[in-house]
Amino acid sequence: MSDDLIKDENLDVPENAEPKDEAELRKIVVVDDLNFHLVSVTERLKKHYEIFPVLSADILFELLDNFIPDLILLDIGMPEVDGFETLDRLKNEPKFTGIPVVFLTGKADRKNIQKAVDRGAVDYITKPFKDTDLIDCIEGQLAPEKQEINKAIILAVDDSPSILLEIDSALSDMFRVYTLPEPERLNDLLNIVTPDLFLLDYKMPKITGFELVPIIRDNPMHYETPILFLTSEGTIDHISAAYTLGASDFIVKPFDENNLREKIESQLRGYLIRRRMRELEKHFS
Repeated sequence: MSDDLIKDENLDVPENAEPKDEAELRKIVVVDDLNFHLVSVTERLKKHYEIFPVLSADILFELLDNFIPDLILLDIGMPEVDGFETLDRLKNEPKFTGIPVVFLTGKADRKNIQKAVDRGAVDYITKPFKDTDLIDCIEGQLAPEKQEINKAIILAVDDSPSILLEIDSALSDMFRVYTLPEPERLNDLLNIVTPDLFLLDYKMPKITGFELVPIIRDNPMHYETPILFLTSEGTIDHISAAYTLGASDFIVKPFDENNLREKIESQLRGYLIRRRMRELEKHFS
């Protein structure tokens, strides 16, 4: 869009997204049936990204025939083809499935949020929004090192100091890692830190990982916090028992660092979205 659009001198420009050279700007498509919203979002983001505003899903797919953007900001409530139908089509066409889609919407009820997550949206921003919130969301998707995931607290519980050292070495560059070699002290540590994910050794002499799960789940802060088991016994019976108890996944020792990190990121991504849904529900209740 041209530079002669109406400017708002009171726009809140975040410090974390400095203007970049044109050659470095990431491409973002904004889809909204209201021109006013397109103008507003474009003006607020154009110093930091290359913005392509479009008024409908049909125009979006015409645009996508020419290039693949880094991210799509998508309104839900549009005539003819709404945001959910648009997202379905994006996810059903292989060449578009890798494009992160963030809903930018005024429909912030649980039903719509859950529907967005189930259909593959990576995040959602509710209207009206702060520039800081929108840019934090965009940067979280475009620059993985800035994601909320990387602020997550991981608590690893294992009676083997060498395993804990290996876990800390594999994860500390991405997460805040706490290690606990004495599982019987778990409750004491939970009074100090609030983990976003637990790594539990399956077999420990004083108390097993299985026995720790009910302790964790009885804590109101952790009734759905992801729990990954570290086990050298990856049999079907052990895996089934772990899932029955409420574990989210398991890692077989000796573990591959990349596999461990991928599983943790996958679990955290879903957990953080669900947590945001709960926070939003409280806000609108």
